[in-house]
Amino acid sequence: MTENDFLPGSYQNSPEKGKVTWKAPSNIALVKYWGKRPVQMPANPSISFTLDACATTTSVFFEKKEDRENFSFDLFFEGKPKEDFKPKIQTFLERIAKYLPFLKEYNFTIETSNSFPHSSGIASSASGMAALSLCLMDIEKQLNPSMDEAFFHAKASYLARLGSGSACRSVKGSLVQWGQHANIPESSDLYGIEYPFDVDSVFKSYCDTILLVHKGQKQVSSTVGHQLMHGHPYAENRFQQAFDNLDKLKPILGSGDLEAFIKLVESEALTLHAMMMTSSPYFILMKPDTLEIINKIWEYRETTKIPVCFTLDAGANVHLLYPEAEKEKVHDFIKNELAEHCENGQYIHDQVGKGAIKIND
Repeated sequence: MTENDFLPGSYQNSPEKGKVTWKAPSNIALVKYWGKRPVQMPANPSISFTLDACATTTSVFFEKKEDRENFSFDLFFEGKPKEDFKPKIQTFLERIAKYLPFLKEYNFTIETSNSFPHSSGIASSASGMAALSLCLMDIEKQLNPSMDEAFFHAKASYLARLGSGSACRSVKGSLVQWGQHANIPESSDLYGIEYPFDVDSVFKSYCDTILLVHKGQKQVSSTVGHQLMHGHPYAENRFQQAFDNLDKLKPILGSGDLEAFIKLVESEALTLHAMMMTSSPYFILMKPDTLEIINKIWEYRETTKIPVCFTLDAGANVHLLYPEAEKEKVHDFIKNELAEHCENGQYIHDQVGKGAIKIND
């Protein structure tokens, strides 16, 4: 598909008002996306587990209005007006207006909330933008009921990407690949797709405990970090590494090779942070407790032979990945060894999920 495929024709219906609600999950990348081209295009392909418990639920109330020159919306986060979010939503609406031309015909009230603690250090832009995009697509489907499900999800992912790149991986599940890759059929820079190859059953119920090392604002935002890949001395090699790792991941996921999975995933996490530490200006998002946790994971894995591993987002928190069969033992390890390195002892148990769902009143 191209961008033009998402431009709508004439609408069949024109509802006066209504309400839609969607719940979209967060995701954790296994092969990382770091660096982008305008507008919100990835410099390299990526793949992520869609999570389950960590999610954003968004309701959009819509009602026809007389003025059709401007966008009109109110925004509430967890029941309270959220004025500082509004500029980002305004920018998002401006980006997607030509793909959803009904946007200026309605006044919208957007109510959104997260299942995870606010400012917990878990990126909510992916789940938030995915949930909002699905709500807007749900409204468009009411205007155009003949829209099929595959197109609905592809366009929702496309729109979500224009709000936050990784949001395009929070529409479907449980493994989503984003970014054009010659060896992955139907892959695209425009939107995420469900991973098209065989995946061993061990990865379909994989667990992810998010260890909340630092819950404050990052010293360098992901947006700035992506920009610092322009002119980065190691950028081209890094981009090629991501392409190569997606090729390597295919037999790993297909066979359930946990040892190879661990090596690739941990290498990707450390490479992401190596790019930050070697950019100009350079910066470090890991904290001392991040490193303490990583060393304890390595020691635990060596001692017990239990196949736990870590990955990192662009922040200090650690995602501990492990098979569901090892859940009880790993939970004891977290409680006894790792919780002390988390802010206020906080962590969130999660697992691979199946993607966004519509919530019916």
